Amino acid sequence: MPVSRLQHIPGIGVDKMGNAADALADDSMLRLENLDTDLRPPGEALVATKAAIDDDDANSYLPFLGADAIRRAAASRLSRDTGVAYDWQSQCVISAGGLSGILNALLAMLEPGDEVIITDPAYAGLLNRIRLAGGVPVLVPLLVDDGGWRLDLDALADAAGDRTRVVLTMSPSMPSGIVHTRAEWDAIADVVRRTDAWLLHDAAMERILYTDEPVLHPARLDGLAERTVTVGCVSKEYRMIGWRVGWIVGPTDIMNDIGLVSLTNVVCQVGIAMPGAAAAVTAPDDGIAAATATWRARRDLILSELHDLPAVRPDGGWSLLIDTMALGMPPAEASKRLFDLGRVAATPMTGWGDDGRAGRYLRFVFANEPVERLAGIRDRVRAAWSV
Repeated sequence: MPVSRLQHIPGIGVDKMGNAADALADDSMLRLENLDTDLRPPGEALVATKAAIDDDDANSYLPFLGADAIRRAAASRLSRDTGVAYDWQSQCVISAGGLSGILNALLAMLEPGDEVIITDPAYAGLLNRIRLAGGVPVLVPLLVDDGGWRLDLDALADAAGDRTRVVLTMSPSMPSGIVHTRAEWDAIADVVRRTDAWLLHDAAMERILYTDEPVLHPARLDGLAERTVTVGCVSKEYRMIGWRVGWIVGPTDIMNDIGLVSLTNVVCQVGIAMPGAAAAVTAPDDGIAAATATWRARRDLILSELHDLPAVRPDGGWSLLIDTMALGMPPAEASKRLFDLGRVAATPMTGWGDDGRAGRYLRFVFANEPVERLAGIRDRVRAAWSV
């Protein structure tokens, strides 16, 4: 019997699919199960990381809240993105990856039983961290509208209550790829103001957009800067998954508590990774625009080939969802048949929200396979599902 804090925390399924694909060792297998990418990090990041291996300063516990260079770089980026002047010393803490930052922020914000509003579907890792921190996820459905995702604004308004402590946002969100409109952000902001909640914003993918619209950061909205804590990282936009470097930026009063949690939880970040992260964030050309164009081409190819199937268009991010229940197949069955008969590894969305909503979907990650290998995916699906 697990301890109480783990009783409602399932796995996320990705590791099982990845292990099965690895064990098969079949080069023809399309690896759409895991949020990896084959696109290289910025060159400056690679140079700085290699140099850090020989730098004794990078082999240290100190400074506990992160190296000065990456704290300066992250605070400066957020200041540019939001129009808010963040002080790197008092308003920025470096974390061991973005999700570590999310957990540290939740631990600093929540009392046991506090409610956290989040979309459905949502990344299982976010849902599980809410639970691990003692919070209760309150799920707001995403609706399919004109082939894409939209936030159910009526359900969002109804979700707000006396126990609402945090609204956890991600745009583009994973796994859906929804990019919030201004109307949706205004509705989110209204809930934050009405409940006096924190807005915890996961900005891991905020510039991976396929809408041709500029980034809209919630801290720019009226009255939200003092309620918004932003968590970013180098994993997605900068293609630096293995570096495990993220940042938390927000108002000074909560950042003191987040810093204390960070010190107590992880102690320090990966010393030899922080110089590379700082180099990526400050690089003259970070490669995000070019990488986004490549990922968009992959998305477009899959959507084109699956145009006659219930695949939902993502407006950003690295993944898209297909409603296999609409085809008469539970996602777990669809995944197995696709793996065995189509040589495609894809993860069911069990545990990624309400099983009656998010649990209808199978996820395709398109960030790690080039268009040359993705071409013909409709034939693989047809062979597996007979549709």
